[in-house]
Amino acid sequence: MFSKIKIFNGKIITPKSILENASLIVLDGKISGIEKGNPNISDALEIDAKGHYISPGFIDIHLHGGGGSDFMDGTPEAFLNIAETHAKYGTTAMFPTTLTTEPEDLVATIESFEIAKSRNTNGASLLGMHLEGPYFAINQKGAQNPRFIRNPEETEYKKLIKNYKSIKRWSAAPELPGAIEFGRFLVENNILPAIAHTDAIYEEAEEAFRNGYTLATHFYSAMLGVTRRNAYRYAGVVEAAYLIDDMDVEIIADGAHLPAPLLKLIYKIKGPNRTALITDAMRGAAMPEGKSLLGGYKNGVEVIVEDGVAKMTDRNSFAGSVATFDRLVRTMLTLAEVSLLDTITMASLTPARIMKVQDQKGSLEIGKDADIVIFDKDINIQMTMVEGRIIYQL
Repeated sequence: MFSKIKIFNGKIITPKSILENASLIVLDGKISGIEKGNPNISDALEIDAKGHYISPGFIDIHLHGGGGSDFMDGTPEAFLNIAETHAKYGTTAMFPTTLTTEPEDLVATIESFEIAKSRNTNGASLLGMHLEGPYFAINQKGAQNPRFIRNPEETEYKKLIKNYKSIKRWSAAPELPGAIEFGRFLVENNILPAIAHTDAIYEEAEEAFRNGYTLATHFYSAMLGVTRRNAYRYAGVVEAAYLIDDMDVEIIADGAHLPAPLLKLIYKIKGPNRTALITDAMRGAAMPEGKSLLGGYKNGVEVIVEDGVAKMTDRNSFAGSVATFDRLVRTMLTLAEVSLLDTITMASLTPARIMKVQDQKGSLEIGKDADIVIFDKDINIQMTMVEGRIIYQL
């Protein structure tokens, strides 16, 4: 790794504006300067951005796999392959995500993360684990394996949290017995509780928010909107997320999970500072379409990848995304008609803030990690840099 790098002749995307014909200086893996023009920097590796955009790297806070691997394969090699695969599409940091599974397989996955993190030099940074389940509403299981879905078990989650400091987020259904206490315990241990795969109505979601559930996992997917019970209408988690100003949402902006009107509505109400883009990608991301597997080889579910999305074999529901992050950005620009500046905020600074890493990552500012992506006007990735290391170059 070069200790000093100058990236020049680019359009630098800062938190508040896009600087034309500007240069970015990297020193020892950190951003040390942002200047207009092409300053003379002695003894620096010079990278010509060729008029393309110089952007903060994308931070994916919810993904399961890619490049033919799934985190639930439970091997360090799977983690490393996924991190390297997504780096080619602009992801510079990620929070690997689990699926509902047997307790011993969950432990194996977390331990694989910790091994992979220490060996990871060629992929997106592995910042921490996101446990998705198994504390879900069975009616909202989606593509999760129902065999392993259950209510929160205090002994189980306390042991996991005590043993593995790499757990940074846990998605659960907050209406389940014991789920509020579970959320409080997560907050006490600096872990983010998120609302997911839930039958909660507005009042339950509001109580959950007060007890730490400040993020709606893959917004609109596996959660209620307005519903009827005995002729009476009830607002759901969707309405709660809109009405509670400080609740964050993450969206699968692949153009399949959410159509253009919903993308525009979410942006209009929640805005770029409360909306994070996620791939929610499974092993079929960056792979040819056809048969695939959701989850690990041991307990995975066979799915079909077609039309740019993974579907259950009966084709009645989606089984996850196969998006890479460049596709999310492209979708927000073209389908949702959002500005590039706001789209990049949703791809970088907002997810960084949600996961409390905004002091180190998420924007091109002096002192922050040199997590940098160069892309052209069509969001084709030209270069990916993680903490000053060039890990992909076209």
